[in-house]
Amino acid sequence: MGIRFILMVNKQGQTRLAQYYEYLTLEERRALEGEIVRKCLARNEQQCSFVEHRNYKIVYRRYASLFFLVGVDNDENELAILEFIHLLVETMDRHFGNVCELDIMFHLEKAHFMLEEMVMNGCIVETSKSNILSPIQLMDRA
Repeated sequence: MGIRFILMVNKQGQTRLAQYYEYLTLEERRALEGEIVRKCLARNEQQCSFVEHRNYKIVYRRYASLFFLVGVDNDENELAILEFIHLLVETMDRHFGNVCELDIMFHLEKAHFMLEEMVMNGCIVETSKSNILSPIQLMDRA
């Protein structure tokens, strides 16, 4: 399948956005998020951005005060996922103008909509920023 989940977390470890592409109960999600966030936030800048946890490979990147964490299958290409995270941030930057934690919190539905335009059932289906943002811009006009 590829991507199993996408998390956006602040520096304090609070989840701001969570999108799952496989079924997990709320308790499993809460436990998984806690373990992964603790593991990734404890790492320093000199360590690589890939962590193996349970049966996932976690690829993460920090932009300003937000951590973008993507859980993928073990055979997924880490550099491609880092590129996907960068594309997601660039797309949000284009829409919000230098995206920050507050943009995610106050416009959560738009952030989810961008993810839904980019990823379907755990597979990346759209990489064009203009194609991702055009439906959102149409909704803003309406």
